[in-house]
Order: sequence, then C-alpha cells, then structure tokens
Amino acid sequence: MSWPTAIRSGLQQRLVNPIVRLAWRLRLPIPGDALLETTGRRTGRLRYTPVCDGLSGDTFWLISQRGRRADWVRNLEADPRVRVKVGGGPRASWRTGTAHVLDDDDPRERQRILARSGLARRLCLCTSQAATTSPLTIRIDLDSR
Repeated sequence: MSWPTAIRSGLQQRLVNPIVRLAWRLRLPIPGDALLETTGRRTGRLRYTPVCDGLSGDTFWLISQRGRRADWVRNLEADPRVRVKVGGGPRASWRTGTAHVLDDDDPRERQRILARSGLARRLCLCTSQAATTSPLTIRIDLDSR
C-alpha cells in the first residue's frame, strides 16, 4: 500500500529534513547527504535544505522531488547563486555555484546515473524517490576552488 503524496511530502519536510539538518549541525552528516543553501525569495534569509550528494567534479546535480513547487527551487530561480555542503565530519566544506533548472533533462535517468556512484548516494536517492511526485533536474555549476 502506498501512502498519499501529501503524507510522504509532509513526513519529508517535517520529520526527515529537521533530523538531517540537526545531523549537519552536530557535524555528523548522514553518508550520501549534502546540504543546499539558498536565499529566501521573499525574506532574503538563508535557507538550508537537505539533499542527496550529487557532486560530480565541478558540477552538483539535484533532483527536486516536487519540481518547481519545491520552495528551494523557487528560491534558486529567484537567486541562482547557491552553496552546497558536501563531505563528512571535518572534511565537510561549502562549495559556491550557480544553479540551472534543466527542463529538458530526464530526472529519472539522472537519478540512475547518480546512483551508480556508491551505496550511500544510492540509498539517499532511493529514499528520496519515495516522496517524488514531479521530478525536475537542477544542475549547479560550482565555482573553481
């Protein structure tokens, strides 16, 4: 039996995401996870969203579970300059970049490609896929270090 989309989405936003954000604050990030920092489109405040680690060289790939309805997608559309925090423990670091919404990319195929990069990433992607309603690919071109 499948749970209704609203319940899955609510669980993700109100239960899972706060736990993952807490793990990052405690410097105990869950393997396969990353943290996305956007600027709130209305408030101008920094917003932090747990995402799956989509780092591939100088590109960071994201799959929005709720497409353009996701607040973080709306935020990066208003201001595409973002940061992502990747790596675990003392190796964790912020990378700055510019986000691009890719309407023509196949998000399910992108998930399959990203899932090939290791067990932790595969688990994160599989878990997030359970709450997916209208997937959308986001590419972040990371600045040079």
